[in-house]
Amino acid sequence: MILFLVFTAVALVIAIFLTQNREMSGNWLQFFAKGKEAGFTIKDLEQLRKLVASCQIKDPISIFKSQKQFEIIIRSMVNTVRLSGEHNDPATQYFLSKLFDYFKKIEMESSEHKLKISNSRQISEGQILRVLVAGTGVYKSEVVKNFGNYLTIARPVNTKNAASMQWHGVKISVYFWREDDAGYVFDSEVIDEVFSKGISSLKVEHNDSLFRTQKRKSLRVKFRKAAFLYLIAEDDNPHRLEKSAGLRCMLEDISDTGCAFMVHGQASAGLRLKVQFSLNRIPICIPATVRSVEYNESTNSSLVRMEADPLPIGTRNHILCEVFDMLPEEDEDELPFRVLEEEADEEVKNA
Repeated sequence: MILFLVFTAVALVIAIFLTQNREMSGNWLQFFAKGKEAGFTIKDLEQLRKLVASCQIKDPISIFKSQKQFEIIIRSMVNTVRLSGEHNDPATQYFLSKLFDYFKKIEMESSEHKLKISNSRQISEGQILRVLVAGTGVYKSEVVKNFGNYLTIARPVNTKNAASMQWHGVKISVYFWREDDAGYVFDSEVIDEVFSKGISSLKVEHNDSLFRTQKRKSLRVKFRKAAFLYLIAEDDNPHRLEKSAGLRCMLEDISDTGCAFMVHGQASAGLRLKVQFSLNRIPICIPATVRSVEYNESTNSSLVRMEADPLPIGTRNHILCEVFDMLPEEDEDELPFRVLEEEADEEVKNA
């Protein structure tokens, strides 16, 4: 009888072990299948499997659906690279880049769903607008107030067409870029010319169907830091680090595809520039093309947005570590260009 009970207990333990093992095998099979759908190679997935195991994630498949779970994975990889000193290994940087690409995809899809708008009633006050009048030109304006029945915008201005214009009844097309979201366009008609908040304004009809275009290609984060600008010569290596100080500027945001900065004077679109700064004790150089400029005449300064050239994989990964807040706090005393940064910072403050 005792022998029978012992045998039964052992059999039960073996059965439970085999069941659990089959379940885990099934999970890993699904993990590899889902990973292939996500664009990872078998070699990538084997590395990813080890990360999942080391992070003790119970459901391996969850990393492909959950921002939180994938963030655990990528933070573990970033910390491993930092501690092991493998940041110069091309294979390691390539794998980290693949992880960042997928993490960025999850983040952007989630943000896009939360941020996008569908009608003009959702446009925020202060939103900068471009107003197109067929056969006349493009005007600059902004939203003054947004009411349920109509939208009030500042009277559009065009420096090249200073003549007064009767706006009542004019059909317009309105374009705007929504911060951290996308570009939008809608058609409308001017209802009346009014004063709102003491500003000469127009009442325009709402539109319940916005056309969404020019979706953002990357995640940008606020990043206020002193930096230096350099013109890129045609025969120059745009990624070469400069050893002397250039034109001082102040970075405003950053991404792996570009950045924005404030600079004294009036800049021009189309310029080829590179911006150089220090990020967590590592010098960073971003060669780029100026895509847009917002000039403030009262302060004689420009907000410049640049689209970056394809960056070296290590530089891109390091910037994405900043974008996703995966870098440790900087020790200012150890930063390259520290003295130059302080000078630039002080100069921008005193401007």
